[in-house]
Amino acid sequence: MTIKLSGVRQVAIAGDYIKLDALLKYASIASTGGEAKMIIQSGDVFVSGQVCLQRGKKIRSGDVIKIGRGILIVRQDENK
Repeated sequence: MTIKLSGVRQVAIAGDYIKLDALLKYASIASTGGEAKMIIQSGDVFVSGQVCLQRGKKIRSGDVIKIGRGILIVRQDENK
């Protein structure tokens, strides 16, 4: 399993929140839910500076997700 994220990338979400495993799929970090689960359970995912092992963690606008050498900044999609 290879995480192809490096640098900083912004991800816009339509609702108030998105679950962490769904975010990984939405951002094309994981291709399946099972892969997202493995990435999260590996301990390599940090949500706002804290290791997160919860697949269902609610990610909201303003949260910063660090995965490996990359960073996702979550923001609200203003068009939806």
